[in-house]
Amino acid sequence: MKGEPGWPPLALFRALLLATRHDLSDVRLAEALDDRASFRRFCGFAAHEATPERTAFVRFRRELVRRGLDRALFEEVTRQLEARAVTVKTGTLIDATFIASASHADGEAARAAHQRRRAIHGFKAHVSADADTVLVEELAVTPGNVHDGGAGGAALPEDPGDVHADSAYRGEVFASAIRAKGGTPRIVATGMWGRPGDDTARKLCRWNHDIQRVRCRIEKVFGTWKRSYGLRRMRWRGLAKAGLQVRLAVIAYNLRRTLALLQASAA
Repeated sequence: MKGEPGWPPLALFRALLLATRHDLSDVRLAEALDDRASFRRFCGFAAHEATPERTAFVRFRRELVRRGLDRALFEEVTRQLEARAVTVKTGTLIDATFIASASHADGEAARAAHQRRRAIHGFKAHVSADADTVLVEELAVTPGNVHDGGAGGAALPEDPGDVHADSAYRGEVFASAIRAKGGTPRIVATGMWGRPGDDTARKLCRWNHDIQRVRCRIEKVFGTWKRSYGLRRMRWRGLAKAGLQVRLAVIAYNLRRTLALLQASAA
């Protein structure tokens, strides 16, 4: 893929990661690249070299989406990071988070409500992460009204091990998707069959507690996205660009998480 005239694609990709990591608009990113030496070094620009204007980022994103290269980049970076943070896989965490649309006029988003909260117009990011490293392994982005259990199969990695998920993933559709990839469902239950005197309530509580104790780790992923990467709301309209924004956030998060894992192992 050719980049903008004079701008190497790798430099533009690194610039988009910086924008995601620091929650910068295209205008602020262009200003930061022109002003900050650390940003220039990360992207590969010389000290007195001209840097891209905001329109270069707009056109580069459009090309990434048109060619579907955001998914290829996500898969390749994830593969390399998993190879650096080598662990024995024991299980998978899966959950979804709602992200408001850039505009109520976005026809590819959808309105949905969670429990008793008011309905919000937006998209859902369905995410799976390794149970030990909490590195994101796979994801799917859908309109906001798509049910978690129905879309969860698209976010499952190969050979997921024990898959920990909340009660939104109950049902045979998702359980079958897990088994098809060689995994074992461990889903929070809302009820359990039993006879009087079997202490069924205690067994149900213990089952759910063991799952939630592991599954809750994925909430830190969503917290980082929304607190640090600006993913409380999409920046651009359309499902394809929503997918691009989420994948950039995942790559930025995985890079940061892998660095923490490597530093911890070296300590």
